[in-house]
Amino acid sequence: MADWTDQVADSIENAVVTVRDKTVVPAERLVAFVVAGLFILFLVAALGIVASVGVFRLVDVYLPSGSWATWLVFGGVFMAGGALLLSLRR
Repeated sequence: MADWTDQVADSIENAVVTVRDKTVVPAERLVAFVVAGLFILFLVAALGIVASVGVFRLVDVYLPSGSWATWLVFGGVFMAGGALLLSLRR
């Protein structure tokens, strides 16, 4: 008598494991990739901001041309980048 109950329990467990492996595991992987991608994106953005501020300070302090040229060059670069991004919008 106990043999058929074990078989039923095993078949139910196999069905649940199969459904879980085909639904939950891929969803967990997708979410892990999305979270890792967003984390890397935020790190790159923060690094870009810190690097641009550092380069600005370096050029402003160590070039003899003065601060007006630094503001002109960096303002022009960022303005051109903004105009490019604005032209690519939909």
